[in-house]
Formats: sequence, C-alpha cells, structure tokens
Amino acid sequence: MSYAIVFSSRTGNTALLAQTLREQLPQADCCYFGAPDTAALAADTLYVGFWTDKGKADADTLDFLKQLRGKRVFLFGTAGFGGSAPYFEKILAATRKALDGSNTVIGSFMCQGKMPVSVRQRYEAMKAKPLHIPNLDTLIENFDKALSHPDAADLEQLKQAVK
Repeated sequence: MSYAIVFSSRTGNTALLAQTLREQLPQADCCYFGAPDTAALAADTLYVGFWTDKGKADADTLDFLKQLRGKRVFLFGTAGFGGSAPYFEKILAATRKALDGSNTVIGSFMCQGKMPVSVRQRYEAMKAKPLHIPNLDTLIENFDKALSHPDAADLEQLKQAVK
C-alpha cells in the first residue's frame, strides 16, 4: 500500500516530524515526500503535517486536505503555544473539518514546537509598555519552554502513534 508524507513547515519543526516518519515507515512504499502537491494524491495513505496558525492547520495544508477523497489520513503537527492534550485536540478537530467525509483519519499526533526569537522579542517589547496584557509572563515562559521541542520524547511518541 503506497503512502505519501506531505507537510508544511515554517520553522523546521514539522519538517523534523516528517523526516522522523520517513525514517520510521517502509521506504519502498513512499511515493511522495514534500510540500502539499497534487503528486501526493496517488498514494493510498497520506501522512499530512502542518504548523498551527490561529488554532488550526496552516492555509496551504487546509487547501490540500480539501482535495482528498477516499484516502486514509494521518494528521501530525506542531504548535508553538500549548503543550496540553486538550489544546492539541482542539487544533486537530479544527483541521479535520477540512477533510471530506469519504476520508478515514487513521491517527494523529501533535507536539509543541519552538518559535522564532522574534516572537519572544515582540512579547518583551509589549511588556515594556505601561499598559500591557496581563499574561505576557506566561507567554514568555511558554516561549522558553518550547525552545527544546520537538525533542527526543516527542519524536518517540510520534513513532509510537504510527505503529
């Protein structure tokens, strides 16, 4: 049974997950590896990875998912904010809405991913202003926590999720 690994990665986090999948799955059955493209539609099973944008998959991934019909789909992604299973499930649920009902979701995986340093700098600049949002310390703490992700434990959990 053929498969494709399709992914959109803005900072390299989701690309790392995609490469981990590529190393985990049978090489001979892979018919496509790369960014969303109609060439991947030849596969029976699609592993579709995304970065999170406003609580759901990025626009390129959503557009690709809308094209799928009668496929087996495994969704995987990264989110800079979070770390909690309920938050990740909310992102996955929003992303699944892009899929036609003829597809079968065979699994999913989400983990936290590091963000560009410009995000932390933006938080710090906001905090320097006299009237700033009250949760900036929490946002900065989350940014610092995300710096190590995806880590070895995340990659192992991904491997287990696709077994």
